[in-house]
Amino acid sequence: MTTQTHMMTSTGRAATATGLAVSFSAVRLRPLIAVVVASAVLLGVTLGGVIVPADVHMVVLLVAVPAITAAADNMRTTVSMTALACLGVVAVDVDDGLPSSPILPIDVLGLLVVCVLVLVFLRMRDVDHRTLRAVRSVSETAQRALLPPLPCRVAGLEIATAYRSAAAHAHIGGDVYAVERVDRTVRMLIGDVRGNGLAAVDDAAAVIGAFREAAHRDVQLERVALSLDASVRRRVDQAGQTDSNAAERFITALVLEIPDDSHVVHVISCGHPDLMRSHGTDVDILEVPQPAPPLGLGGDQVAYQINTFGFEPEDTLLLHTDGLLETRNAAGVFYPALDRFALLAEDEPQYLIERLMSDLTVHAGGEVQDDVAMVAVRRRVAPPTEGAGEDGNRASPVPNIPPGL
Repeated sequence: MTTQTHMMTSTGRAATATGLAVSFSAVRLRPLIAVVVASAVLLGVTLGGVIVPADVHMVVLLVAVPAITAAADNMRTTVSMTALACLGVVAVDVDDGLPSSPILPIDVLGLLVVCVLVLVFLRMRDVDHRTLRAVRSVSETAQRALLPPLPCRVAGLEIATAYRSAAAHAHIGGDVYAVERVDRTVRMLIGDVRGNGLAAVDDAAAVIGAFREAAHRDVQLERVALSLDASVRRRVDQAGQTDSNAAERFITALVLEIPDDSHVVHVISCGHPDLMRSHGTDVDILEVPQPAPPLGLGGDQVAYQINTFGFEPEDTLLLHTDGLLETRNAAGVFYPALDRFALLAEDEPQYLIERLMSDLTVHAGGEVQDDVAMVAVRRRVAPPTEGAGEDGNRASPVPNIPPGL
């Protein structure tokens, strides 16, 4: 079992690395390919124009040379190749006995006109790219404000996150995550806001703020979930005054609590996809049998049931939104999230998250149609302290729950 897992892990890593290498090489080789193709056209048309009879005027095909160089995204390349194409025009027209004919300057003028148009389009594209970079910079700043990077280490946990927005060239959407250290526990939230656009971003910011307050204010985890639901419902009621579709706004979420002195994780599910766990070479889904309604749909404290699962040292939890499960490839096949997690579960959390996101993008053909958020949490092996806790006090023994529970 272990040997097979290692073999599958190596295969998964190789496939992911190959996909990234191909994508990177394609971007780097595009200018070179454009120059090679333009040069081949220039050489072929020039030689053909010299060889064929004079009544076959092939030189007009040289207008393709500056047009092809547009793919190189370099104005100097376009100007240089156009100058060479003009020399080719002169050579062919002189060979055809047209040095004094008005055809020669017309052919050259045609090349120059195409070159100018290409330069204008390149300039316009540069302006669009600068605008896009400015917009992306703003979205990145907004994302850092809404979803600031989680700490890499909290108590005995290693944490890594990844986020991908479905909106083209955007870095922000409706998926949320947050971590708060409370006394001798770590509380976590991952959620998915229904809908998209500014309304979803606004709801996401609100639920994160509500979680940060409730995580420190409410002792019981059920009360934290209840506070989040009340906060979302208040926002829905307020939004209903101006938005007729406000009643359809809700947030699926997982609320977690990981105590320092017990190898368990407590989970409350509010209609959210179950988290995954790796334990040694085993990978499973921690299914919540009776999830509560999503936040905003009026749950009560009785509905928010705590489910406890084992979380041993060197185990890894994978929290995610439904974008990880619902992404399809060109054949309509869903992304095999659990199988890919099994391939990469032994990696460090940051590498695990990055490779999963890269593999998901490859599976989707480069276009992920939904927001995707992932959080990987690994419990480190605690150093021997002779029973003392972090604060120097001896921790009371708490029985561990087996991983299968």
